Amino acid sequence: MPRDSFQDASDDALLVLYANGDASAARVLTMRLTPKVYGHAYRLLGDQAEAEDVAQEALIRLWKQAPDWRLGEAKVTTWLYRVVANLCTDRLRKTRGVALDAVPEPEDDSLSAAETMQNAARATALQEALNTLPERQKQAVVLRHIEGMSNPEIASIMQIGVEAVESLTARGKRALAKALAGRKDELGYSDD
Repeated sequence: MPRDSFQDASDDALLVLYANGDASAARVLTMRLTPKVYGHAYRLLGDQAEAEDVAQEALIRLWKQAPDWRLGEAKVTTWLYRVVANLCTDRLRKTRGVALDAVPEPEDDSLSAAETMQNAARATALQEALNTLPERQKQAVVLRHIEGMSNPEIASIMQIGVEAVESLTARGKRALAKALAGRKDELGYSDD
């Protein structure tokens, strides 16, 4: 089956096709999910290499799960985000104390040097502020405000109630605002 015919297929359908031996479905699903999985892992870990490892491990687990996948029980992305979160939690517990300064910021060739430096400073400030949050608050804030997921999706991933998600994200947002409030000028934000 040509890869173009898979572009409108659901994640579930692609996973079932892969489980039935269709390698092109796996390629399409990998291309679709890898940026999401990597981005989520990077936001939780703050380390590019670790995020790549987590993304790869999460997708391997998905492929191993494919033959036993039960349609309708969970969305593929929900299952995958939960796996990523668990893998990140495991890595964070093992590597407490890794300096954030040791992580190089990714460069964007389309921006000027000044814009790149400004964006890097903002990303570093955000990551530093995120790293001050308790683990569950950090995960809820990242899923809601960076990944753009809904509260019910987050509740499913974190295996908590929607009210708990709302509480975690509200407390996390307040803590982030407080942590970043004194750095507006430094980060190039103004009230104009």
